[in-house]
Amino acid sequence: MLNRPSTTRRFAAVLLGLAVAAAPATAFASPFQPLQHQAGTQYQDQVQAPAAVGLDDPAKKEIAMQIVSSAENSSLDWKAQYKYIEDIDDGRGYTAGIIGFCSGTGDMLDLVELYTQRKPGNVLAKYLPALRNVDGSDSHAGLDPNYTRDWKTAANDSAFKTAQNDERDRVYFNPSVSQGKSDGVGVLGQFMYYDAIVMHGDGGDSTSFRNIRKRALTKAKPPAQGGNETTWLNAFLDARVWAMKQEEAHSDTSRVDTAQRVFLRNGNLNLNTPLDWKVYGDSFHIS
Repeated sequence: MLNRPSTTRRFAAVLLGLAVAAAPATAFASPFQPLQHQAGTQYQDQVQAPAAVGLDDPAKKEIAMQIVSSAENSSLDWKAQYKYIEDIDDGRGYTAGIIGFCSGTGDMLDLVELYTQRKPGNVLAKYLPALRNVDGSDSHAGLDPNYTRDWKTAANDSAFKTAQNDERDRVYFNPSVSQGKSDGVGVLGQFMYYDAIVMHGDGGDSTSFRNIRKRALTKAKPPAQGGNETTWLNAFLDARVWAMKQEEAHSDTSRVDTAQRVFLRNGNLNLNTPLDWKVYGDSFHIS
């Protein structure tokens, strides 16, 4: 389900974060700002407009998690996926948790390491040597027969849920939102970036998020470079569909065609509710 070379994940996330280190914060500015004094006039208060809402707004983030879950787990109940684990035969070993951490791509290893740092002796800690050995493969060596059972046990622990949330944000959510803000796209565009990095990762291969974006740049410019937002997002989705079709496991492009394209066609750049979409033939609604 995911395409995330383990050797580049942290570096890619850092690069995306650095690209927008100077971007303005999403918090509200001070509501009153004195006007510049001129002779014969008095200082006045000027109300400033709040900064635009981004995908990191809690309500928008909740929507993002539900839409991704509709594609990854055929359910809007993303919080029920902490315990999810199975091998979906995509060459990446076990896929698990709220964002599809994979035993073969290294992000599952990172997650269990973080969990163990915070809670030594947890039920998954004993699998760390095996997770290091299977990284980069689809092997279950050292994990079977009890790893799936123990994963579900760990999913009842609030510390493990928090670790999943934190790794999702560090590796996927925060970098994609930061890049979206740097490109000058709104909530929908930031979501498109997030969904792409969840599926494709941000490694150096041609179908990674950064190279999907580079492919789109040959056809259009993002708003931060003077381009039209809708034109840019259509170009990005065209590049995303190309990337999906390079791999059989991702060749069904309905999460773009009957979801993200629908929002874009409706001009819903802020991802406002109500939302209606389809993924893999299933219909979903957020009121």
